[in-house]
Amino acid sequence: MTLFPDMIRQGLNSSIIGKAQEKDLIEINTINIRDYAYNKHKQVDDYPYGGGAGMVMQPEPIYEAYKNIITKSEEKPRVIYLTPQGKTFNQEMAMELSKEKELTFLCGHYEGIDERAIDMIVTDEVSIGDYILTGGELAVMVMIDAISRLVPNVLSNEVSAETESFDDNLLEYPQYTRPAVFMDKKVPDILLSGHHKNIDDWRREQSLIRTYEKRPDLLEKADLTDKDKKFLDKYCKLKGSML
Repeated sequence: MTLFPDMIRQGLNSSIIGKAQEKDLIEINTINIRDYAYNKHKQVDDYPYGGGAGMVMQPEPIYEAYKNIITKSEEKPRVIYLTPQGKTFNQEMAMELSKEKELTFLCGHYEGIDERAIDMIVTDEVSIGDYILTGGELAVMVMIDAISRLVPNVLSNEVSAETESFDDNLLEYPQYTRPAVFMDKKVPDILLSGHHKNIDDWRREQSLIRTYEKRPDLLEKADLTDKDKKFLDKYCKLKGSML
C-alpha cells in the first residue's frame, strides 16, 4: 500500500527480484492508496489535529485499501508498517518473514499516518535504521529484496544465502576471484590449495576476525564453538602483543 506504486514497481522489476517474478517464484502487487480516497481530488492527507508542521495521511483510504486486499487473501496477512518507531529489521527477521505465504507493507508519507489506521490494521512495526526517509517506499524495497532472496529457488545458488554475512551472526569471510595476482596483491595461498577442509577452517577464522574487528556486538549473539573461542582468544592475545 503506497502513494507511489511506480516507484516500487520500477525498483523491483529488475535483477534477481525481477527474474523471480518472471518465474512466478514471488508476486509483488502495488496498491495505490489514492484510489481509495473519498474526494474527487484524490487527497489522502490533512492537517494534524492539535497543530504542528506537515500533513498526516488520513485513515479512511488506508483502511479501504486494506479491506480490498483481505477480500482477495486466503487469510488475513501480516501488515508491516515502516516506521522509525518499529523493531529494527535484520537477517533473522528476514528469514522469519520469508516463510510467510503473504505479506502486506504499508508505506507512510508526509508526517506519518493517522494512529487509528495503524491500530486497526498493522501487525508489525518495523524500522530499517535510525534515520528518517521521505517515505516508506525505499524501506519497503529494502525489506522485499532481503526477504525475497531467501525464498527457495530465487537465488540460483542456494548455498550463497546460507554462507553470507549475518549467517550464524558472523560477517562473511573475504572473497577472491581471478586473476590470482592483481597489482602485486595475491590471493591467499590457502584458497589455491584445493584442500577444502583447510579452506573451510580459514574462512571460519576470517569470519571470526572480521566480526571481532567490525561488528563485535554480533559475537554476543553468535553460536561459537569451543574451537572458535580458543581461536579468538589466541587472536586477541596476538593482536594485543602487536600494539
